Amino acid sequence: MKYTLRQLEVFLATAREGNVSKAAEQLSMSQSAASGALQDLEQRYSTRLFDRVGKRLRLNGQGKALQPLVASLLGQAAEVEQLLQQNEPSGELKVGATMTIGNYLAVPILTRFRRDFPDISIHLHIANTTSIAQQVLNFDLDIGLIEGEYAHEDLQVGAWRDDELTVFCSPSHPYVNKRTLKEKDLVSAQWILRERGSGTRQTFDRAMQGLQNRINIFLELEHTEAIKQAVAGAAGLGCLSKIALQDEIASGKFVALATPGLDMHRKFYFILHAQKYRGSSLERWLDYCQRD
Repeated sequence: MKYTLRQLEVFLATAREGNVSKAAEQLSMSQSAASGALQDLEQRYSTRLFDRVGKRLRLNGQGKALQPLVASLLGQAAEVEQLLQQNEPSGELKVGATMTIGNYLAVPILTRFRRDFPDISIHLHIANTTSIAQQVLNFDLDIGLIEGEYAHEDLQVGAWRDDELTVFCSPSHPYVNKRTLKEKDLVSAQWILRERGSGTRQTFDRAMQGLQNRINIFLELEHTEAIKQAVAGAAGLGCLSKIALQDEIASGKFVALATPGLDMHRKFYFILHAQKYRGSSLERWLDYCQRD
């Protein structure tokens, strides 16, 4: 073989960062060494893997085709080394989670996982569904845990667990004494919702199908806690996962409102790149999530 694993590491890091300097920093190399490794890789095969756009490097067609293969190969190489050394699972695992999952489900799982596998370093990144999916596609994340439905030919999507959204208000809101919300109540209310691109908003919009153009959206916010604060100030109605509201509803801070005509059920999903190598660390993480 004309290539080395180090050259492939530089290629993959550069693909992620779009910059050789940042790739070198990530790999604890000098910039000149990283640049030399990438240049040598391209010269050996008389090919170009990146388009040079100003100071940034962007994968060209051949580079994009190579990226998933290199990511899988390096994952397997790390596994080979681990087995040869007869070590417990180690290394780094990059997990992405959407807001509700990241704030209310992933952290307890992560805590137990780190206790049982202290040699595996886990990085948890929280963002909305669209962002997490894109980072999994770019191999910036090893796995994503998402709230919304997402389809892409390069992603493996698996159902994880069931969830349900709840419409809620503050105890001082005019709707607090309504047993159920009717269509006229839904379109008369001011709503405080998650932003478009989030799984929560996707489920809300689906439930409100036919009413979207009549819904009065007062605020769109990216964070669950910001929505809670706005609803607590009697600014309007909110709609979030039951998981995110159970403590506040139990304490009386918020009141759950019945919406029998709306389907607020949804699923949480795992997403992985279809060509992602599932090493022992990733398999163990999946197992821990399934146990929860």
